[in-house]
Amino acid sequence: MRHVTAVAHRGDPYLVRENTLPSLSSAVARGADAVEIDVRLTADGVPVLLHDATLKRMWRHDRPVKELTHAELTKVTAGGVPTLERALALLADRRVMVDLPGATEESVRTVVGTVHECGAAERAYYCAGPATMLAVRAADPAAEIALTWTTSAPPRPALLDAVRPRTLNFRFGLVNKALAERVHRDGLLVSAWTADTRRTMRRLVEAGVDSITTNRIGTLRSVLDPAAVPGRGTAGRARRDA
Repeated sequence: MRHVTAVAHRGDPYLVRENTLPSLSSAVARGADAVEIDVRLTADGVPVLLHDATLKRMWRHDRPVKELTHAELTKVTAGGVPTLERALALLADRRVMVDLPGATEESVRTVVGTVHECGAAERAYYCAGPATMLAVRAADPAAEIALTWTTSAPPRPALLDAVRPRTLNFRFGLVNKALAERVHRDGLLVSAWTADTRRTMRRLVEAGVDSITTNRIGTLRSVLDPAAVPGRGTAGRARRDA
């Protein structure tokens, strides 16, 4: 089977609370090639893993993370929200897809700077919409970008020239074989998010995608590698392939 990168969406959220260190560890153990994380800044400028603007859904505190210092955030979540630095250290042998919800030019510079300070620039890549990816490109001319695109119509050439993405990142329902072939002809890779059923995963593989992001990384791993033993992760597969 052609290689398709298995990306764990926020870790392994069906089993462990999303964007936490245990969730990232679970995703790695279940065979993720890469892990997608969401990064926001605290009031004092510390990059932390959180998708939502507030803590209400995941931590039952209706406070915006941007209004909390890192010390305050640590207190109200009992240390459950990790810093980007800790997440990158945990994922030292994996690719990391850094999503930047609610980003500003300042927060992008801070996140990109942290990635470089942690020595992770070669294995990290960034995803979000055009405005945020333009800010990433300005902060790091060498950054790898997966431009999130929400229509089947191709991006304007001027936008592609400015962002210089390696990948176009589509919602899974938009992706079919014709779209994948067109994107490949343009010299780009195709990523699809967020596919959680075996039927959808198989359809995307047949369409020719290069990467699939999922909340069910164990299921995706079994679709891509039917011989894999659930829960054994990449080490177990490596032993069987030896």
